[in-house]
Amino acid sequence: MSEKEKEAVLGRHTVRRRSRQISFRIHQRRRSLARLRVCARMLTCESAMVHGIMILLLVVLMVLPAASVEDKATVNDFECVCEWQTCGSNGRCFGQQCFSSVSIRNGTALRQKGCIVGTEEEAVQCGSSPPESGVMVQCCQGTLCNSNLTVEIPSSDKDSTQHVCVCEGADCLSGGRCVGEQCFSSVTVTNGNLQHRKGCFSASQRGGANCDTPKSSNNIIKCCTGHLCNANITVEPPARDTETKQKEHECVCEGRSCVMGERCKGQQCFSSLTVTDGMLVHQKGCFTVYEQGRLTCKTPPSPDQIVECCQTHLCNMNLSVALPIRVAEGPNYSVTTLVIVIVAPVIVLIILSTVAILIFRRIHRNQMERLTARDAEYGTIDGLIASNVGESTLADLLDHSCTSGSGSGLPFLVQRTVARQITLNECVGKGRYGEVWRGQWQGENVAVKIFSSRDEKSWFRETEIYNTVLLRHENILGFIASDMTSRNSSTQLWLITHYHEMGSLYDYLQLSTLDAPACLRMALSIASGLAHLHVEIFGTQGKPAIAHRDLKSKNILVNKNGQCCIADLGLAVMHYQDTNELDVGNNPKVGTKRYMAPEVLDDSIQVDCFESYKRVDIWAFGLVLWEIARRTVSNGIVEDYKPPFHDVVPSDPSFEDMKKVVCIDQQRPNIPNRWFSDSTLTSIAKLMKECWYQNPSARLTALRIKKTLTKIDNSLDKIKADI
Repeated sequence: MSEKEKEAVLGRHTVRRRSRQISFRIHQRRRSLARLRVCARMLTCESAMVHGIMILLLVVLMVLPAASVEDKATVNDFECVCEWQTCGSNGRCFGQQCFSSVSIRNGTALRQKGCIVGTEEEAVQCGSSPPESGVMVQCCQGTLCNSNLTVEIPSSDKDSTQHVCVCEGADCLSGGRCVGEQCFSSVTVTNGNLQHRKGCFSASQRGGANCDTPKSSNNIIKCCTGHLCNANITVEPPARDTETKQKEHECVCEGRSCVMGERCKGQQCFSSLTVTDGMLVHQKGCFTVYEQGRLTCKTPPSPDQIVECCQTHLCNMNLSVALPIRVAEGPNYSVTTLVIVIVAPVIVLIILSTVAILIFRRIHRNQMERLTARDAEYGTIDGLIASNVGESTLADLLDHSCTSGSGSGLPFLVQRTVARQITLNECVGKGRYGEVWRGQWQGENVAVKIFSSRDEKSWFRETEIYNTVLLRHENILGFIASDMTSRNSSTQLWLITHYHEMGSLYDYLQLSTLDAPACLRMALSIASGLAHLHVEIFGTQGKPAIAHRDLKSKNILVNKNGQCCIADLGLAVMHYQDTNELDVGNNPKVGTKRYMAPEVLDDSIQVDCFESYKRVDIWAFGLVLWEIARRTVSNGIVEDYKPPFHDVVPSDPSFEDMKKVVCIDQQRPNIPNRWFSDSTLTSIAKLMKECWYQNPSARLTALRIKKTLTKIDNSLDKIKADI
């Protein structure tokens, strides 16, 4: 071996070693980033869990006492109906009992409803039945229990000349009532003591004291005729006010109830404040019946109304009232109950949090162990076998790439070298993402797809997909390199692939017809490429499952041998089964509307399920199969090329056009009658119908389609052999 040959061999080995080192470093960086993402995800989950525990603990500590206070307040007080001139606009008050009363004034029944607070008021108001002083009161306990509680003065069953009178004194029987021709109220002075009596006179009492008894300093009698007419008659001894409550006072009168000017007279003066329709209404006035004033003045204040009373001359002139702030009584729990109520939820939360943290740490440890195991496996590989780019052909480079185990194109360093040595010859096509040029690298044709800078996401996604391990397949467009270059003062994004001079399937079918073997060859090659995309390959040099999402005749290229290969993976979706990760990418563009499946058009697709995307590809494959079958000659007959749904939608259909045809009308491409006279086309027609089911889960899989087409192809070969 000469010295030059030795130097060449040494140089090749040096390049190989450097290429292997660069590839291994790239791999190590990727694994490090994966570990960092896992750690960050775990830390985020644990941090969110700790914050959630703290928030729940604060809520428990704040809500439990508030709920206890509310329960306590509910037990002590009842809401009652309040009907009187001092009641608030909402007609409600709160107290330990509700009452309904009626009193007689000058033969007129005055009714009142309200609430009572405190045991003393309860004893005075509800202690007797019927109560004293001509006022009948009935009490109850319950929310709004006095709403339908009506009190009536019992009517007398006596003769019309007899009257029911109030009876007060030692001679009265229980019930405080008597019946007679006249009612009386008297006061007698005995040894300096006042004795008040009320009762009735009848014909049998003519011999004793009666209404004709003259007034004296020791005895005064007042009589009346009428039902309970002596209820409000109070007799006072001469020159002496015996009770403050029976003396009338002059009061200040302010408000809508004042009809006699700014003054009124009554046994009690009052000042009230009421909330009516959101406005504060102040009132002042007097109560002419002492018992009614007592009932009203004893009504406890509420957030909507308050009443204060007094019993002196113009005492309510400077009497100011303010609405109270109702404060409920605090809870009265024992220490043991409080400890159980507060500590028990905290202990449960701590236990659940501990279990959750342990589970997350276990998952994190398993993921780290799996990544470490993969690193060990990668470390045992001999590395990529790099060649001297200047001395190798494109076939040599691709052969080294495939046999080294990557199957995903050239090493990144070699890709950039190849991209800078390509010469662009002619533009062979234009699409929505840019232009496709035929280029040359060291005398060999390559296809250069040039993306505009605004479609950088499409270029990046397609580059990422093509660099996936083990993606290389004879029915998937061969990827060579990708690079960013600057041409004519603008940035260009290049994607370099194999060149197929026959063009796309769309262009090929425009000009060429097929026979049955050629039809099956094309269909089977497309199904094989799609099946390879859809399947996930496990192992050290594995491959994720991939769904195309934009399968159509323009994205399928025709090779010289009549087979096809799938191109344009800019919208592809990747799925990793071991982590159940669905990588949809960051490209906002969508597929071609004419080839969209029903679930995509009506937005019912499960976007988080990888199987849904595979079924969308099967729908589009059925339409491509229909295009191929139309250009297949049988019995000397063939149809012109037409795209799917050409007869029901315009040349550039809108989203709504396709939705109406496919989802609402549920139309499918028309199948010519001539197909059923040909066994091959009949089998293909049956196959494509099974790709067009409205229900996505009922469609065939790519692997089943591949096996069915293989079976049809074998039967065709057998028929030819028999002939």
